[in-house]
Amino acid sequence: MTKFPSLKQLHYLVTLYETRHFGEAAKQCFVSQSTLSSGIQNLEDLIGTRLIERDNKTLVFSAIGEDVVKRSREILARSQDLLEITKISELPMHGNLRLGCIPTIAPFLLSDLVQRVNTSFPELNLLLREDTTANLLSALKHGDLDILILALPMDIGAMASRKVGRDQFRMVLSRSEAEKLRLPMRYRDLPDESVFLLDREHCLTDHAVSACKLTSNEKINPFAATSLHTLVQMVANGLGTTFIPQMAIDHGLLDNLDLVVLDPPGKEAYREIGLVWRPTSSRRGTFEALAKVVEELL
Repeated sequence: MTKFPSLKQLHYLVTLYETRHFGEAAKQCFVSQSTLSSGIQNLEDLIGTRLIERDNKTLVFSAIGEDVVKRSREILARSQDLLEITKISELPMHGNLRLGCIPTIAPFLLSDLVQRVNTSFPELNLLLREDTTANLLSALKHGDLDILILALPMDIGAMASRKVGRDQFRMVLSRSEAEKLRLPMRYRDLPDESVFLLDREHCLTDHAVSACKLTSNEKINPFAATSLHTLVQMVANGLGTTFIPQMAIDHGLLDNLDLVVLDPPGKEAYREIGLVWRPTSSRRGTFEALAKVVEELL
């Protein structure tokens, strides 16, 4: 009879991988260090290979160990979904819901979302995390989050998704710079290196460049901002222009600044806003109800 690893052993391994410290991992798993170490040793014996290279001071996961950790996270996530099936089917809007959101949406949506959920579904507790798209998708895949709010289109792999709205892109520039332009504005009329964008780890940059049909790389400034607030300050000081989502403008990002807002050249430019979750999740009813709330807010 084939013997399989236990969920407890997989949990020990994943926790050790995240902490890189036997003592801390044991503390987080609420067991003694010897119990955790023995559990991982038994897992290695069962698999038939070393997963961790360790001595008195350091530990390094082997290539196989990295792969086992990845697969263990997926197994633990599906096990969590399995435990929630009955409870969630009976009470879909109860309990904790771990929601991730990207930085170019979170400040302009999550506060309103939490207030609406607290009013409409007081038994549902949103646990929020703001991070980049790549990090959020990784956390979702590994079971650390239940659902994401992302900007689309985006490669989400095998995850399920639902579009809940769209967010227009607007061009923002100082009044003094705007007075120098002929309207309607054309990209070729802009000075070289006058378009400021976010760092590439923020998906808004790719979405804005694609949606707004900006094909002239020489117009893009090499400086890459880490937030929309930084972009706005660069523009407010007359250094150039940038693309800002309408939801950020509606929530006061440009308040008290002498800036001009224009439509980008060409056709209507926007990004889609969508919810993303694991297709194996048992919380589809919760996600559908949440999607309707987000649709109303957008």
